[in-house]
Amino acid sequence: MLQALLNVFRVAELRNRVLFTLGMLAVFRLGQWVPLPGVNQEELKRIVQSQSGDSLFSTVASVVSIFAGGNLTQSTIFGLGVIPYISASIIFQLLMAVWPTMKKIQEEGPTGRQKIMAWTRYATIVVAVIQAVGYLQVSASQGVIYAAWAGWPFWWIMAVTALVAGTVFLMWLGEQIDKHGIGNGVSMLIMAGILVQMPNAIGELLTLSPIRTFQVVTFIMGPPPQGFSPSIGILGVLLMIGGFVVVVGGSVLMTVAQRRIPVQQAKHTRGRKVFGGERSYLPLRLNHSGVMPVIFATSLMTFPVVLLGTLVSQIEASLPNSGFSTFMSWLTGQLTYGEFLFVAGEIVLIYFFSYFWITVQFNPEDMSKQLRDHGSFIPGLRPGPRTAEYLETVMERITFVGAAFLAVIAVAPQVVALRLGVPQNVAAFLGGTGLLIVVSVVLDFMQRIEANLLMRNYAGFLSGDENPRSRAA
Repeated sequence: MLQALLNVFRVAELRNRVLFTLGMLAVFRLGQWVPLPGVNQEELKRIVQSQSGDSLFSTVASVVSIFAGGNLTQSTIFGLGVIPYISASIIFQLLMAVWPTMKKIQEEGPTGRQKIMAWTRYATIVVAVIQAVGYLQVSASQGVIYAAWAGWPFWWIMAVTALVAGTVFLMWLGEQIDKHGIGNGVSMLIMAGILVQMPNAIGELLTLSPIRTFQVVTFIMGPPPQGFSPSIGILGVLLMIGGFVVVVGGSVLMTVAQRRIPVQQAKHTRGRKVFGGERSYLPLRLNHSGVMPVIFATSLMTFPVVLLGTLVSQIEASLPNSGFSTFMSWLTGQLTYGEFLFVAGEIVLIYFFSYFWITVQFNPEDMSKQLRDHGSFIPGLRPGPRTAEYLETVMERITFVGAAFLAVIAVAPQVVALRLGVPQNVAAFLGGTGLLIVVSVVLDFMQRIEANLLMRNYAGFLSGDENPRSRAA
């Protein structure tokens, strides 16, 4: 490990890319300390700490924190994070799948992709404006915004502009990481926002568990208050630790797992020599879509919560104690974090985006044509439509397994939070979506560094401590 780290800094280009990425992440973290004017930060902190996990404000704040980073008790110019950019990307991915004109533009090559990227940026601004207004309305309904500012139209223009500018800046920051750094820029920003919350989650877990009375923990965190009664039992702590280990191990396993399809190369005779005939494998990733279905599903599930929460407050004001008002309140409660409809909707969206992602990214017909053009075939199958049909069937089956794993990982912490009384922010960051994103992004980051090192004949993190140059000598 130490040798691999030294090798990273021996390669000038790789060293510059890694340092540039770290610098951009540092800029991202600095922006989390720039508060949004007009917001009562102390009142916001009190509300977040006092409200239950199934409230509207707590649900929105929890989801926003996963994709925006920062402390839940602060409202900053990066309050929306990259959620609008993710939402705009989802919209254009759907359009490219159902609108032939958009699909033709994508097939134009780099020029078409640049057009779609530019349109995605413009759509991000529109989505950011809508989400900023909703975010501020939810905050205003909780009394977080100072009364003198809440009734001033110019403050709303300034606040919406600040939130939209923060999102646009983060979008630009992610593109700079893609271009000059290493790793996926947007995913790296999301990972950084999650990692900074993990120490707080661990500290809260220690504070609320019997471990708080241990001498080592008492020495670090101070003695527990008089009359201290742990709200999380040993069983909850063990489940959280076990969930952490299972999610990390399962995420690594599912990320690198492959279904290898044997491929036979045809033999070619040239003169007296026979070429080809080698046997290789066509690797199909078990979780081809990665962590994107979870990100898309979680971000989309915030829309009905915000919209219904706003409608319920208006309906209760105009039609108090009516049957429709009661139904809308029940529906809003069921669509909050951890409830049945929220969990069911998230599972459906995870499956939908998993299959949608392979539909967009994986084309069995093109792969079958490439195998035929290179003189290769799958044993027992004719090249052409039969091979494409077989590849599509295999991909659908393994995607079902991969989507099931993503659904279990995303839903399990919600069940733990409700049934065992574990705080929502602890369950969110010590298991489930947050941890899955971190593991997937870190693994992708390490694989990219590994590829750069091996390309330059240096030993990587997975190839051992021996230097390939010395081995070749």
